[in-house]
Amino acid sequence: MNDSNEVLIDCQSVWKIFGGRAQAAVKAITERGLSKTQVLQDFDCVVGVSDASLQVRRGEIFCIMGLSGSGKSTLIRLLNRLIEPSLGKITVKGKEIARLNATELRDMRARNIGMVFQSVALLPHRTVLENAAFGLEAQGVAKEERHRIARAALEKVGLADWTSRYPRELSGGMQQRVGLARAIAADPEIILMDEPFSALDPLIRRQLQDEFRQLTKSLGKSAVFITHDLEEAIRIGDRIAIMKDGVIVQVGTAEEIVTKPADDYVSDFVAGISRIHLVKAHSVMRPVAEFRNSQPNCDVNALLRASPEADIGELIDLTTQSDRDAVAVVENGTVVGVVTIRGLLRGVAGKPAG
Repeated sequence: MNDSNEVLIDCQSVWKIFGGRAQAAVKAITERGLSKTQVLQDFDCVVGVSDASLQVRRGEIFCIMGLSGSGKSTLIRLLNRLIEPSLGKITVKGKEIARLNATELRDMRARNIGMVFQSVALLPHRTVLENAAFGLEAQGVAKEERHRIARAALEKVGLADWTSRYPRELSGGMQQRVGLARAIAADPEIILMDEPFSALDPLIRRQLQDEFRQLTKSLGKSAVFITHDLEEAIRIGDRIAIMKDGVIVQVGTAEEIVTKPADDYVSDFVAGISRIHLVKAHSVMRPVAEFRNSQPNCDVNALLRASPEADIGELIDLTTQSDRDAVAVVENGTVVGVVTIRGLLRGVAGKPAG
């Protein structure tokens, strides 16, 4: 049985410092608490990731979002040890990856972690089927079996009729689908995605975002998805980490980040994001007793009803269907709160109940 609270990736106080004096810089950081700027000035070293901690749970799509240079791509490469951490601890499925020998690390990458890059790196002289089966070939799986598995993976990404084609015959979006099929063919528990859709046209990009989320959930996979686009992170992610200058500034659901930004940097990021489908009834509802005190003549039980997870768009639709200016929020048959017009306006503005 899958436990949705099981932690598959645990990243604890991880640093990555680039430069010839990295070890001396690490010592200075631990002993004197130097900042990123001080490390650059004193040691001529660049801090790529600074004291990063996060956990990725089973079945979760975890998005890491940040602008160019924020450290997001460095962090994802640390998660499967494509690069070595300077400090800190990363465990995958309970195993500290820094302690794995070359054979153990190769086995973990082959069986537990799939990765898809922005540049999907398909082999031009191999067919779509052969590209999708490449990871299994590297594992030593017999040709007939790996092709059977690869065909099933290609069918999942909508390319069942393209198995004999070559990468040059595919669009950018189709090439990314082959990359995803190659990743899932090995049946990994974790898929790492490093800005896979950023070079695609907006319409194709949105389509692939939806397909990726649906496919990941249907297969029960966990994913870490890197992006510089907050709207993409919101569309795909169960939780989002926002990075700046190598630091994880905030981790939370899209609703938490929009309604309770950790600082001005996050506030600026979310300023242009529509709250209509992000903010939920539980964030903007008033306590029942408080509502009754303010409107003693209104029968709460006569109001139209919504669940705590109903979004602002649904609540607005309900309000327009009624002659009452409020909606009752019901959980397990009990009214747990009331959303008023004022609450709706606060939700549209991204502000929690207050």
